[in-house]
Amino acid sequence: MDTPKFPIIFAGHGSPMNAIEDNTFSQTWAGLGQTLPRPKAILCISAHWQTRGTQVTAMEKPRTIYDFYGFPAELYRQKYPAPGSRELAQRVQSLLGADATGLDSEWGLDHGTWSVLLRMFPGADIPVVQLSLDTNMPEAAHYELAKRLRPLREEGVLVIGSGNMVHNLGVINWAGQPYDWAVQTDAQLKTMIEQRDHTAIIRFPSSSREARLAVPTNEHFLPAVYILALQETSEQFTFFNEDISLGSIGMRGFVSAAAGWGEAKP
Repeated sequence: MDTPKFPIIFAGHGSPMNAIEDNTFSQTWAGLGQTLPRPKAILCISAHWQTRGTQVTAMEKPRTIYDFYGFPAELYRQKYPAPGSRELAQRVQSLLGADATGLDSEWGLDHGTWSVLLRMFPGADIPVVQLSLDTNMPEAAHYELAKRLRPLREEGVLVIGSGNMVHNLGVINWAGQPYDWAVQTDAQLKTMIEQRDHTAIIRFPSSSREARLAVPTNEHFLPAVYILALQETSEQFTFFNEDISLGSIGMRGFVSAAAGWGEAKP
């Protein structure tokens, strides 16, 4: 019997405070981690590592990066001392093309990665590697690049995309009431995902005025594109954290479990 393909996850990570606050988002990530099969390693595509050219972390002990400002001291005391994996980094490099993918020894794990994994896998005992987002590539090129990572799902690697499909920090509503356009675009994206209309999703950021409000820049959108590119024909996504935070941040996440693992129940 063939080994079933490993699940794939997109997590809307939102505020770094989700790493330390006991809320619906962090509770859901924790529950999801308890339902998943234990991976041999984790590859995370975070919105917060943008580079010229594609890079993959290859250090033995990636540092915890505090790529945010003005938050409580408790947040800066958090550590996620997961080991790295040069073996996985080299495997990713070989899949994406050694001539186009660099092995990085400087970056580490930014909060797009560790704030989610701190909840999902709190033991920090699974090797973690990050893949960067090449700022020179359009959405469609990222989608095609991500397809090359599909063999990892047969090798016990959990691939996670971490960003927010709806993400506009410039118009945050601290009172929390969602903007109509945020609710509308989040619902549109959910329908496109359910219909497996990946072409429409790739084109979404420039498709309308509302879409441009939801995705004023694409770095938080792209990690979802990577996960969609790994979806198999037989798979459906299960959604979680279907809320709009601070008026303009869509927290929607989704997980796809191939037949044989059963559905994850966050």
